Amino acid sequence: MKNQQSIQGILSIVALLCLAAGWFNLFSPEINNLLSRRVFYVLIGISFFLQAPFLTNRNLMYAMYGAAGLCIIGAFLPLEWKISGIKTLGLLAGIIISFTNRPGYRQ
Repeated sequence: MKNQQSIQGILSIVALLCLAAGWFNLFSPEINNLLSRRVFYVLIGISFFLQAPFLTNRNLMYAMYGAAGLCIIGAFLPLEWKISGIKTLGLLAGIIISFTNRPGYRQ
């Protein structure tokens, strides 16, 4: 569990660095787009995938796998496709699932 949290933490930090690189235009436009519109979502998807088995509610576990899949699949779709927005849907779903699985949350 602790090792899984460390890996998730590292993935999250690297993902945020990718997002920041795109926002602040630290590299060429192509690299910035790659980092902030693709690599970021792949890393977040992997983080959600690693988190899923540790969710206490089985339905939330499957939903988190779905969110991870949306992030990763959406990251590989051409950016001009409207359906590529599923990566953002996956990101929002994963964040909501993460918060609803906190110990203080009551169902």
